Amino acid sequence: MASIRSKLLSGVARKAMKNKLGASGSVEKERANLDKMAGLMGRRKAGASVTVGGVPGEWQNPAVGDSGKVVLYLHGGGYALGSPASHRTMVGCLADMSYCRAFIADYRLGPEHPFPAAVEDGVAAYKGLLDEGHEPGRIFIAGDSAGGGLTVAVLVSAKAQGLPLPAAGICISPWVDLTLSGHSMTSMADADPMVTPGALAWMADLYLNGQDAKAPLASPIFADLSGLPPLLIQVGSEEVLYDDAITLNKIAKEAGVEVTLEVWEGMMHVWHLMVGVLPEARQAIRGISAFIAGK
Repeated sequence: MASIRSKLLSGVARKAMKNKLGASGSVEKERANLDKMAGLMGRRKAGASVTVGGVPGEWQNPAVGDSGKVVLYLHGGGYALGSPASHRTMVGCLADMSYCRAFIADYRLGPEHPFPAAVEDGVAAYKGLLDEGHEPGRIFIAGDSAGGGLTVAVLVSAKAQGLPLPAAGICISPWVDLTLSGHSMTSMADADPMVTPGALAWMADLYLNGQDAKAPLASPIFADLSGLPPLLIQVGSEEVLYDDAITLNKIAKEAGVEVTLEVWEGMMHVWHLMVGVLPEARQAIRGISAFIAGK
């Protein structure tokens, strides 16, 4: 049963979004819907548009200070939606609080560019940061939803390629199981105002284009996570991807990875996007910033 707080969030989110993600069944409409929703939650100016490792994107710089650390941010949107525009307010807040420059990668999306294009772009952007002279121990890879799963996939791929690994990975409401097998897919379907199992299935199909949902770089819960750097996982207690986060925490720990799991009571999927209107969003981002400062 949804909490009172979750119901209030549901009203705010639905007012901004009109419908849950994927409701129209149109990729073009849903991309515009997500960008518009994010704009209503807080407005941040666009950063400098550049390419890093051949991957387009934009930098968000902290308002004051610079720790010398950088964040490679992989936005959410089910591998079919999302952009720097949809996430710049949230990532800009992270840049401000952590005193880090953050590059929001505009990685390729399905259905135009199916799996593993997103993983390839994430690794290419990471290599680009290394080539620009950033020390791996001062780089953090972060992402939400699909971007949270992509964060793990990029780390696994970078490890396989023998690249020096970054300081840590940060997974916000991560989508790490494209088979949609978690119990919360059904138990939280009515509580989460952001996404539905049907929308996730639709986006998974767009991204996979007939490929195996159990492929380790598509669903990292099936990957060998041994040797990965520390992970921070944040998840809301009332989101359909709750079990994805719990499973990721379990298998990462079993693989010997240092993991910090934070379950935020009453929160929906990627509540961080509501940073302009929701105190808990700022609190969660402040927690991520403290995690970065401690590494």
